[in-house]
Amino acid sequence: MSTRPLKKILVKVSGEALAGDHSFGLEVKLLNIVATQLIEIANSGVQVAVVVGGGNIFRGMAVAAKGADRVVGDYMGMLSTVINALAIGDAVNQNGGKSKVFSNLDIPLVADNFTVRGARAAIEDGSIAVFGGGTGNPFFTTDTAAVLKAVELDCDAVIKATKVDGVYSEDPAINPDAERFDEISHDEVLRRGLRVMDMAAFAIARENNLPILVYALDSEGGLPAVLEGTARSTTIA
Repeated sequence: MSTRPLKKILVKVSGEALAGDHSFGLEVKLLNIVATQLIEIANSGVQVAVVVGGGNIFRGMAVAAKGADRVVGDYMGMLSTVINALAIGDAVNQNGGKSKVFSNLDIPLVADNFTVRGARAAIEDGSIAVFGGGTGNPFFTTDTAAVLKAVELDCDAVIKATKVDGVYSEDPAINPDAERFDEISHDEVLRRGLRVMDMAAFAIARENNLPILVYALDSEGGLPAVLEGTARSTTIA
């Protein structure tokens, strides 16, 4: 990846990561840590957008695998991402920052409908734009929503906050000896079949030469340290 400073980023926060050590819900302390880190980055002059998952509340694919309707399950999952987006937006405001929450689902009482024009105006005005509702369509993950919005907003990179500190050859929770990568190319990720994102999301990133940084949400120094290059992360470019 270019060594030039990142001026506009999209942070993808997984719902599971927001649950912290719990299997469900939101860990308020962690939510406030995320918010203050986003504010710190925004105050440094970097334009910030956020896409949040909903796996801490509901996973449509898991329910569909047990026989439920996949479309209904996916819409339920998208609603859970709106809850998380509202939580992040409010945490930013409560910690002295400025946020604007958008949704790809039409819920005007709680969030503005997403448009590229509106999102660009928000982040150019210094707000942290928080996106819920996935892509607004079933059968697409929030990873795809994150990459699509990063491309639409002309972001310099997607920063993916997860429960692990980078990309591994295998799940490190299953194989403690799995190889960890500091840097890896899009092509190498595909060749090795590494599960960084779903294939639709990753294909869009690769086609648009969009770098992806993967780090652990609870890493020391957090997002600011990742952007400074002092925290453990993997760069895919």
